[in-house]
Amino acid sequence: MKKAVAKKAAAKEAVAKKAVAKKAAAKEAVAKKAAVKKAPAKKATTAKKASAGTTDAVAETAAQAKEAAAKGTAAVKETAARTTAAVKETAARKAAAVKEAATRKAPAAQEPVAEETAAGPAAVKQAPAKKAPAKKATTAKKAATAKKTTPVKKTAATKATPVKKTAATKATPVKKTTATKATPVKKTTTGKATTARKTTAAAAAAAAPPVAPEPTTTAAEPTPTVTAEPVSAPTAAEPTPAVAAEPVPAVVDASAPAPAVAADPTPVEATAPPALTAYDRDRLLTGTHHDPHGLLGAHPVEDGIVFRAFRPYARAVAVLAGEVRADLHDEGDGFFSGVLPLREVPAYRLVVTYEDTVQEVEDAYRFLPTLGELDLHLIGEGRHEDLWTVLGAHPMTHEGVRGTRFSVWAPNARGVRVAGTFNFWDGTGHPMRSLGSSGVWELFVPGIGEGELYKFDIARPDGSHTLRADPLARRTEVPPATSSIVTSSQYEWDDAEWLARRAERPAHQAPLSIYEVHLPSWRPGLTYRQLAEQLPAYVKELGFTHVELMPVAEHPFGGSWGYQVTGFYAPTARLGTPDDFRYLVDRLHQAGIGVLMDWVPAHFPRDAWALAEFDGRPLYEHEDPLRAAHPDWGTLEFDFGRREVRNFLVANAVYWCQEFHIDGLRVDAVASMLYLDYSREPGQWTPNEHGGRENLDAVAFLQEMNATVYRRCPGVVTVAEESTAWDGVTRATHHRGPSGFGGLGFGLKWNMGWMHDSLQYMSHEPVHRKYHHHEMTFSMVYAYSENYVLPISHDEVVHGKGSLVSKMPGDWWQQRANHRAYLGFMWSHPGKQLLFMGQEFAQGAEWSEAHGPDWWLLDPAYGAEADHRGVRDLVRDLNGVYRATPALWEQDTEPAGFQWVAGDASEDNVIAFLRYDADRNPLLAVSNFAAVVRPDYRLGVPDDVPAWHEVLNTDEARYGGSDVTNPHPVKPEPHPWHGLPASIRLTLPPLATVWLRPA
Repeated sequence: MKKAVAKKAAAKEAVAKKAVAKKAAAKEAVAKKAAVKKAPAKKATTAKKASAGTTDAVAETAAQAKEAAAKGTAAVKETAARTTAAVKETAARKAAAVKEAATRKAPAAQEPVAEETAAGPAAVKQAPAKKAPAKKATTAKKAATAKKTTPVKKTAATKATPVKKTAATKATPVKKTTATKATPVKKTTTGKATTARKTTAAAAAAAAPPVAPEPTTTAAEPTPTVTAEPVSAPTAAEPTPAVAAEPVPAVVDASAPAPAVAADPTPVEATAPPALTAYDRDRLLTGTHHDPHGLLGAHPVEDGIVFRAFRPYARAVAVLAGEVRADLHDEGDGFFSGVLPLREVPAYRLVVTYEDTVQEVEDAYRFLPTLGELDLHLIGEGRHEDLWTVLGAHPMTHEGVRGTRFSVWAPNARGVRVAGTFNFWDGTGHPMRSLGSSGVWELFVPGIGEGELYKFDIARPDGSHTLRADPLARRTEVPPATSSIVTSSQYEWDDAEWLARRAERPAHQAPLSIYEVHLPSWRPGLTYRQLAEQLPAYVKELGFTHVELMPVAEHPFGGSWGYQVTGFYAPTARLGTPDDFRYLVDRLHQAGIGVLMDWVPAHFPRDAWALAEFDGRPLYEHEDPLRAAHPDWGTLEFDFGRREVRNFLVANAVYWCQEFHIDGLRVDAVASMLYLDYSREPGQWTPNEHGGRENLDAVAFLQEMNATVYRRCPGVVTVAEESTAWDGVTRATHHRGPSGFGGLGFGLKWNMGWMHDSLQYMSHEPVHRKYHHHEMTFSMVYAYSENYVLPISHDEVVHGKGSLVSKMPGDWWQQRANHRAYLGFMWSHPGKQLLFMGQEFAQGAEWSEAHGPDWWLLDPAYGAEADHRGVRDLVRDLNGVYRATPALWEQDTEPAGFQWVAGDASEDNVIAFLRYDADRNPLLAVSNFAAVVRPDYRLGVPDDVPAWHEVLNTDEARYGGSDVTNPHPVKPEPHPWHGLPASIRLTLPPLATVWLRPA
């Protein structure tokens, strides 16, 4: 080989710079980072196309390509110490050298073979090889090697320094030899026949014009690797044995964000490192290793850097680091390893060969953790208010590489792996690392992005495995499928004006009229985006200030209406993506409508793929079975005393308000959280540390949640569905009440007592109502103990309870009249209003999640359409007058905003009271729940109002009533009545409510 180069160089080129003829390169290209300090003299001789038609395409650097081609000079540029020589080939001399070389060809020379470089397909024809003094003779297509042979273009003796290649020399492709076992080599992503083909200026030749390569007869053959022996690289004159050189460490910038892999890297032999211990090997294979990054990836050792990859089902794995490529030793069971003589850990990639493909990928185990010490500290303390930003699956750029970070809290797990569509649901090759005592497991997987499905493969303490959905998944599959989905939001909000305005006035001092909606059944079949085109317009037309969405978080069973949640951080995929839900909220805000959402932190279902015994032991649920099991719903209660669980829920509340711009959370089943003996018999519960039945952990959680939400999200309101007389539900957390507890900190509370009593009263025939008059007045005894919402919710129109109108006695006319009178009373009573969908147009059937409201009742083709449309028109007008009259909402929580007029007229079934705004402007509300007209009915009024006029009458004909009204202003008489200095006389319509304001 060396003699051949010397002969060729004698033809046209000067001898090598250092005149070391025996070490001159004759056949192969020098790798970009080949040895500079120990390499012999390097020299490149080039030639252009021969007149006989033989074409030699020369790889050039982008900067020197044109100049080199024009001048035909040979350029050799050597870098400084710790870098390698980047040889620049140029077109030089033409036919003379080629002809001279051709005359020396052996008689049995084969046809020249074109070689394509990694940077560009610059074909170089090489001379056929003579028979080498090896173990067996070669044919016209193969050169001699020891043991098995590989059809590649250059030789690589054991620990030999790659030598330069002269373009003028036409050499026969010879076999590549290594010290590893035979490994079939597939085509790489650069499209080369084998990974062993080289070019003298691989990194610099990117600018070379593409040249169609000639086909080779060996490209499709498998490339087994064998034990290295000296292999001759014959020249036109005689065979020249390859000379072994000492290994030269490749100098790589380990701080680079991504590995700079040469277009055609130089193969380097990796020595075998010490094998993994049987213990570590078994733990990795069984998914129970707490620190796979300590074994896998690249790590400094005495002889250099050890690379170890765990790639189940791979046939071979190689490392690409800068201009160096090294095949790793196959240790079996998917483990591959090797030691390279490098000074420091480089940036690198892996080339993984499978049965039918070759992949060049980043190594997930070369990256540092993506979570910092502060994050882990806050998680451990249960104070990470942005928990969703650090746990779950997050597409990101880490150390210059795009991928997805997976992280999960599983402190009892022996090991955690991530499985998904990207690894064919086999997590064996993706074990996660444990981040200290935090209980968090983490893995950054390069190349994984949005849309990938995944779950966590958790090794329980007993060694068994369970496949679990991500507790902090922000997107899920459509049920009944249960996988989590990698996602990130791209949505751009357009509700800045709404957000800036919503905090101007506290909720309890602002108009708040709520339309409760079950999104999947409001208009069945509509997606979030389709709902966004219809729901805002409908709600705005009816005049509601807010909508309340029944639980939106993902739930497996539609029949639970969303109250058995498994995906606490993911909007249900039944209706679209998380960004689709954002679009719906945005459109509601743009229409001037606030959005409340039902939130369920009290319990969760027992599904084996969700939270129950998540890591093999009670984790999110209480460890005491008596405390964990919810007796009514067959679910599990959260362990509110565990700080990480409390953090999970508090952060979840902030998440919905912050990420989806939710304006309020209605917290479900608060009473079941507050009492240890809720729905439990004696002996089924354990008293608290003071011997009481209060759940002190739940109290602390609710206080923390409310304080955090109000601090983080200005303008947001929290609402408690609490059905008992717990003291201080809406009191500030730092204000202690008679019970010794601070307030729970809610903004509002559902008035379940008012709802129950008033519906009970309305269900009686008018003739019997005088015996139940107190059921309509008792609510004012405690009206100012909390900040109340008056709810006619979904719970009152299902499970055999009937719809609101069907609860009313009498014939169809009387039922509708009672329905309208009740709504008028409700809207004028202190407190905010909530009405469930379908009740706004007096739907007769109770609600079903399968088909939703009976919209056909509003079809003009339906005979009784006017009856239902009249009730809906009344709701619209109630909201219109309500919003325009501060006396109905400004002092809902202040006794000064209310005054009885007739609270004891039980014989007449009449209830009358005054409402005042902060400036003492009044509204008179009168309800006649008798089925008779009461003319000239005297009512006491203030004497400072010159006249009163009727602003709303539920008996108007346009609402479907008998049209008994007071069309003219009514002047007060100086006749004291009902303890007031003046009085007026009104005609009270039957089963109706009338509102009057100063004229």
